[in-house]
Amino acid sequence: MEDAAMRKQHLFIGGKPTESVNYITLQAPYSGETLAEVSSASAEEVEVAIAAAVQAGKEMRRMPAHQRADILYKLSALLEERKEEAARIIALEAAKPITAALAEVDRTVETYRFAAEEAKRLTGETVPMDAAKGGEGRIGYTMRQPLGVVGAITPFNFPMNLVAHKVGPALAAGNTIVLKPAEQTPLSSYYIANLLQEAGLPDGALNVVSGDGKTIGDVLVEHPDVAHITFTGSPAVGTSIRSKAGLKRVTLELGSNAAVIIDRDANLDKVVPRCVTGAFTYQGQVCISLQRIYVHSSIADEFIRRFAEAAKQVVVGDPLNPDTVVSALITSKDVQRTLDWIDEAKQAGAEVATGGEAEGGVLRPTVLVNVPRDAKVSCQEVFAPIVVINTVDSVEEGIEHVNDSIYGLQAGVFTNDIHTALHAADHIEAGGVMINDIPTFRVDHMPYGGVKQSGMGREGVKYAVEEMTELKFVMFNKN
Repeated sequence: MEDAAMRKQHLFIGGKPTESVNYITLQAPYSGETLAEVSSASAEEVEVAIAAAVQAGKEMRRMPAHQRADILYKLSALLEERKEEAARIIALEAAKPITAALAEVDRTVETYRFAAEEAKRLTGETVPMDAAKGGEGRIGYTMRQPLGVVGAITPFNFPMNLVAHKVGPALAAGNTIVLKPAEQTPLSSYYIANLLQEAGLPDGALNVVSGDGKTIGDVLVEHPDVAHITFTGSPAVGTSIRSKAGLKRVTLELGSNAAVIIDRDANLDKVVPRCVTGAFTYQGQVCISLQRIYVHSSIADEFIRRFAEAAKQVVVGDPLNPDTVVSALITSKDVQRTLDWIDEAKQAGAEVATGGEAEGGVLRPTVLVNVPRDAKVSCQEVFAPIVVINTVDSVEEGIEHVNDSIYGLQAGVFTNDIHTALHAADHIEAGGVMINDIPTFRVDHMPYGGVKQSGMGREGVKYAVEEMTELKFVMFNKN
């Protein structure tokens, strides 16, 4: 990317780079260097992209499943060959530490592979018609058909894998896509678009339009030719999408303040490092980043001491250094916001066990103890390397705290008691409950999504394919 100063990143429409009227300068969050001049699509350009997707829809609908699978297999193979290059793009544009960026590319390869497998599994079921009076002599079955054009709006924090979670299932199901990547991380999406072209995807089946979220989002959400909107981002934007989408299908993944409960019998040698990973990986900019810890009072002092010690050892700095765990937050505004939130918590009586200050764009890993439940660092989504640790007298009390949230994406419980674990699984209000692991655990084929303001619908390739297909019923009368 040495020639980056000259590099112009055009829109990708109808299978080729397409010049835009406007371009904006994209800078790396950590170093401030210019990465590219990136096109910023107008409403008219988004309409051209939708038209290209509609046009490609006929071919995608007719394409046999094995061919859709082959294209996705080929994409995952191409990405695997070029994973260093792909990871470098993520590291630069998202300030994601290179080790985490490489791990993301590995997951993306796997996500597209899962999508290739799901393309071959679009099955229906037979319905026993004679179970109803008057159903004798009839055969009934269901089938799944593509919806048409999927509008995908993705966030900056996993600029390849969260794109894969929308593009993979959409193509597996025979849909076409108009993708709007996050403003800070468009290069990852254009990179995938080029690889898909190389893998044999028909022109127009994937179109990428970067630029202003509201301009592009409004066109996608209100356009009559877009059948489904899949969005990952903030609850405020998710609410607005849902209110404008009319009768369109909508999948929303909207954020969280994920919590873990640590019972008295937990093995701290295992639990402390695992929780440090969950709290600080990619500077906490993960939808299921561990933000709240409720630890049993009998082990709390030792847990807090060991956790704070470990947090101090976390390596911060340049995302291209393989040892870095925490680099720059995505914008300087976020640095200011998190410092303000830490301040608010301190004023309300919280104590800082470690961290709490920023150097340039990097906020040092921060551990806050005894934080009031209504402080922003506790009840809102912090999206930064900040974790709050509070003490509870029982797992039951921990569950009440976990549920005392507008969010419910994933939660974790560390306990050796099977009854406690089953009780927690039943009573925690979240889309996923991880027993003896952090809420930050995700592999790419499991169902993933939240309750309350964490959203609606599920991702995880098989589950996303269901959201992106129409169930059709067919009946034959043999009488």
